[in-house]
Amino acid sequence: MDADRVHEADEVVVDQLAGRFGGLSLDERYELVRSIGEECIQEGELRNLLLKKPDVVAYDGFEPSGRMHIAQGVMKALNVNKLTRAGCTFKFWVADWFALMNNKMGGDLKKIRTVGQYMVEVWKAIGMDMERVEFLWSADEINKRSDEYWSIVLDIARRNRLPRIVRCSQIMGRNDSDDLSAAQIFYPCMQCADIFFLKADICQLGMDQRKVNVLAREYCDDIKRKNKPIILSHHMLPGLLQGQEKMSKSDPNSAIFMEDADHEVNTKIKKAYCPPQVVAGNPVVEYVQYVIFPWFGKFEVQRSDNNGGNKMYLRMEDLKDDYVNGELHPGDLKPSVARALNEILQPVRDHFQNDPEAKKLLATVKKYKVTK
Repeated sequence: MDADRVHEADEVVVDQLAGRFGGLSLDERYELVRSIGEECIQEGELRNLLLKKPDVVAYDGFEPSGRMHIAQGVMKALNVNKLTRAGCTFKFWVADWFALMNNKMGGDLKKIRTVGQYMVEVWKAIGMDMERVEFLWSADEINKRSDEYWSIVLDIARRNRLPRIVRCSQIMGRNDSDDLSAAQIFYPCMQCADIFFLKADICQLGMDQRKVNVLAREYCDDIKRKNKPIILSHHMLPGLLQGQEKMSKSDPNSAIFMEDADHEVNTKIKKAYCPPQVVAGNPVVEYVQYVIFPWFGKFEVQRSDNNGGNKMYLRMEDLKDDYVNGELHPGDLKPSVARALNEILQPVRDHFQNDPEAKKLLATVKKYKVTK
């Protein structure tokens, strides 16, 4: 078939898919999906995937390891909703066995599964579109198809040297110099295998999971597999205090949690690191950029007339310009950020207050000691 006829055939497919995906064109679907990632490996592959495959599968895995912070709650809900709107199915890999291997909740599998149930409740409450979302518990799914799963894991392990696997320890919140258990050394091979076991086309995880996703693409080269998983890595929101590259569930002051009360949000934002006229590494500015703006599509700063009066921002660039120029002060930015975050989180608070089962679940999780 010549190039013109191939192009015409592709156009027919695009027209058919547009009707299936709420009228979104290929370009619109691509831009919607691409907007999720701070990095995409590779953009051409992503576009071709959306063109050629009607049922795209994206996945993320999470360890049930404690209360959910706002990045995992709100940002993940926003990203999942974009993917499902673009026609993707999203598979959540509830990594209960992985949390056990990584000694979360003191290695108590019953507690780990309780935390996993709590996390699903949070996503439902915040407004995640569940129609094209599946929650798959790793222990259950692996046991159902154990021969298939472990053959992939062992093949990945056989094809890689130990130093390459240890370099992936960042995915567990560890580093190369940590004294890793044998289970933790095996962890990256299993996470890499998850991608193929779940038949995922897109790995939609954070930048901190990049190394194991790249390992999966390298494994495809080793086994001469043409269709590699596309890596769509979202931005990692920093901790609220100075010098914190990421939030920590073991440090309650480093993050806003999804069911934090109004006064807790207000206090944490008030204490947050927010240097005047500096946007780089400023967690309060990042909350606006990655949580508030994507949620509302705008952001209002409320302040006295003496300080310039209220101002509605429709573009993040305008807010950054005002902040760098000193026209927007931290003393005015912080209360407005806290106000917007409280509005976002209120449905979650209401759910855990008014639903008896959810209320009991949260009370149980709050009693658990978070372990690194």
